[in-house]
Amino acid sequence: MRIAIPAEDKKGLESNVSGHFGRAKYFVFVDIEDNEIKGHEVIEVPFKEHGPGDLPNFVKEHGGEVVLAYGMGRKAVSYFNELGITVVTGAYGPINDVVKAFIEQVLEVDPNWKEKIKQEKKHRENCEKQE
Repeated sequence: MRIAIPAEDKKGLESNVSGHFGRAKYFVFVDIEDNEIKGHEVIEVPFKEHGPGDLPNFVKEHGGEVVLAYGMGRKAVSYFNELGITVVTGAYGPINDVVKAFIEQVLEVDPNWKEKIKQEKKHRENCEKQE
């Protein structure tokens, strides 16, 4: 199985899951065999701006079968599902820990991620208005 995780930086398994799926500059692709991490690679997202379906297709092209992300919109989830890719939202923390918890089926997700992202977006918009 190959898991794709949007990352805050390019530190691989030491990176944290990006809080903004659509803005992540890097994805960590983790290869799992026999419930163990067998390898990983960090791939830079090849486009600055993206349209609907671009990131799901990027993940598919790199063999991703599961995406572990913090937040993600309904459209993106739908695109992934159409490509046969499973999406888990609300994942947060160091990628190594998140992947191990997923493998062990004990991954704790933030049930309030949607509200937190809405609040952050509102705060960002208010800051932009003040500039």
